Amino acid sequence: QVQLVESGGGVIQPGGSLRLSCAASANIFNSNIMYWHRQAPGQQREREWVATIASGGGTVYADSVKGRFIISRDNAKNTVYLQMNSLKPEDTGVYYCTARYRGNNYWGQGTQVTVSS
Repeated sequence: QVQLVESGGGVIQPGGSLRLSCAASANIFNSNIMYWHRQAPGQQREREWVATIASGGGTVYADSVKGRFIISRDNAKNTVYLQMNSLKPEDTGVYYCTARYRGNNYWGQGTQVTVSS
């Protein structure tokens, strides 16, 4: 069974920090590239790629979050993290942990992040 379970979202003031976690089943996590995506509120908004981490730890970030967000992984815990700093109202949205496994794309249920004063 493939599982991706996000947690750590909440309401935070602009400039604050949050750390999201994604607990994955071993089959999808092991030696796999992991991603974070997000979807801003409102209908017709597409899901936006946020960050990628390779199995060896290499990372790539969207320009909108570069320098503020840090993606990391704990291979012993099958968990990927997204440390979000200097949050802005435009970071508001549902954040998803995603991965590709055996030709299929898998998404967690998402965790809501709201940045508001």
